[in-house]
Amino acid sequence: MLVNLDRRALLAGGAATLLSGCATSGRRLKGECTPLTPVKLDAAQITRAYGCLRPYRAAGFVVRRDRFSDKALVHNYGHGGAGITLSWGTSRLATSLGLAGHSGPVAVIGAGVMGLTTARLVQEAGFPVTIYTAEVPMNTTSNLAGGQWGPTGHYRESAVTAEWRSQYKAALAASWERFRAMDEQRYGIRWLPTYTEADRLAAPGLAPYFPGSRLLAQSDHPFSVRDLAVYRTMYVEVGRYLAELAADFLRAGGSIRMRRFTTPAELSELAEPLLFNCTGLGARELFGDQELGPVRGQIVMLAPQPEVQYAYTLPSGYMFPRGDGIVLGGTFERNMWSTVPDPQTVSGIVEAHRRLMAGLRCTA
Repeated sequence: MLVNLDRRALLAGGAATLLSGCATSGRRLKGECTPLTPVKLDAAQITRAYGCLRPYRAAGFVVRRDRFSDKALVHNYGHGGAGITLSWGTSRLATSLGLAGHSGPVAVIGAGVMGLTTARLVQEAGFPVTIYTAEVPMNTTSNLAGGQWGPTGHYRESAVTAEWRSQYKAALAASWERFRAMDEQRYGIRWLPTYTEADRLAAPGLAPYFPGSRLLAQSDHPFSVRDLAVYRTMYVEVGRYLAELAADFLRAGGSIRMRRFTTPAELSELAEPLLFNCTGLGARELFGDQELGPVRGQIVMLAPQPEVQYAYTLPSGYMFPRGDGIVLGGTFERNMWSTVPDPQTVSGIVEAHRRLMAGLRCTA
């Protein structure tokens, strides 16, 4: 749910500081000054705030084939905060499970990023596809995502199996290659240097997805925190991305039918012999997966600032600049079903980023 919050309330606790010039605090170094462009956080820049519900499972996403009535049913859901990142990869796993030995039309349930990427891969394999959905792509949870390519917030280390880890590794590799091959301008994808905590780069098997990564001494970066690293990754303007995927699907002969399913029995009424379940959080009620639950992220959107050409994921939160605006976030609230943002939390998000910007230093 999107709400218009009082801009003064968002910035309670201190007026927003418009940052300009070479440095705002810290020691000014001699010679050429090369600071990062500060993000403008005055009230006029804030366009909206909202809550995004990530479909989280401690045991990780589900890609599995089941028998269902007289049909084959392949699940592809539960991606937490890594839905955009893993979309092409887990959809590749799902279609490999479903299409082997299949003939005839295919149904995809759900029109978020998982539904669209699954449907496109089915089309590329030569099968006719219908997407059944309660919401058009632009009204799905996927359209509220931050859009950074980076696997995060989607499982608990102690809860996953060796089999799942193998799926995860394969999905990452497939998704990475697909994104890298896409037309960046058309799909709203761009690469940016990204600052993060040094220990975030240390996860086993993730090194290929942090290209150009290097550790930074405190004198090598402008932030008033220690132990940082920088790398390059992709950022997706999610609205444009979903619109282009949907357009590709329709141009390839696919059809989208509006329908809400409340029980599995209703799915058995469909004519297609192969179904892909891409319902995200909807799988909890539709298929009884009680391990699946929401993790709410509260997000503040700022007006576009094309001059901001970097991103960060730091203790103060994350900042992702996109063509349609700047995304500020950082909350991870388990089992919160409301999409209505909390004004105090939103104000805290803005203030945390304001303090970070106020502490930017020059580097040589």
